[in-house]
Amino acid sequence: MPDVDTARRTTEPAAGPASAAARTARIPRRDRNRGPRLLIRCLALGYVFALVALPVLSVVQHTFANGPGPVLDSLNDPDLLAAARLGIVVAVISVAVNTVFGVGMAVLLVRYRFPGRRLLGALIDLPLSISPVVVGVALILVYGQQGWIGEHLENLGIRIIFSTPGIVLATIIVSLPLVVREVVPVLQEAGTEQDQAARSLGARTWQRFRRITLPTIKWALAYGVVLSLARSLGEFGAVRVVSGSVAGESQTPTLFVNDSYQEFGPAAEQSAFTAAFALMLVAVLFIVLIAWLRPKEHS
Repeated sequence: MPDVDTARRTTEPAAGPASAAARTARIPRRDRNRGPRLLIRCLALGYVFALVALPVLSVVQHTFANGPGPVLDSLNDPDLLAAARLGIVVAVISVAVNTVFGVGMAVLLVRYRFPGRRLLGALIDLPLSISPVVVGVALILVYGQQGWIGEHLENLGIRIIFSTPGIVLATIIVSLPLVVREVVPVLQEAGTEQDQAARSLGARTWQRFRRITLPTIKWALAYGVVLSLARSLGEFGAVRVVSGSVAGESQTPTLFVNDSYQEFGPAAEQSAFTAAFALMLVAVLFIVLIAWLRPKEHS
């Protein structure tokens, strides 16, 4: 008859890989994933801090290095005020144009089938895939004094390049896809059943748009408008090429920051940092608006 110790050894599981796997299986999955998740979070936070937070804090530190007095004084800089006015005018015009045509092209792409529809969609996305500097050069080749149309416009007394119309055109082009690409998915998800039903009941095009289409896309449209406004105020490359960047005449806020920072003297640097800080505040406001609009868009 086997003794008690021998029987116990035969009934207990052998210590080895199987028992180690069993002990690992008894550890909650949440505890097993805690280490990798913590490492990923730390890496993400470090990445964002190094690329975003540090530059932002540096701008804030340089802006208020000598206190709020120089900041308030630089707000009276006539070139800064002129750049702010021009930037607001250009942004408002470009956003208004892109809102009207963006909604129209979104409806056209979703609810109608016609030859060249795919090509039109690709052309709308083109400004997102090419450099803004290339956009500016293309505008000069078309609307410049030696361009395809520019020479004839100059003879009529209409100047596009190196003036406000050229800045507006460049800004419209680079921000064109933002409204369209926010509205198109919402229209695709909504379908055309309600619109067809309203048409069968005799509703006109404007009535269907006002009562069916517009309520459907209102949050997506608001989100696209905010993105378009942010892009319009922050555009640099295309505007730099077509504006000439003349202080007080054809400088937008981003051009003012670049040109003032490259000048010598503490006053010019202070004005550059003040304008950069103001642009950052506007960007924060846009982030808050986007965070507020985004959930409603997908609700």
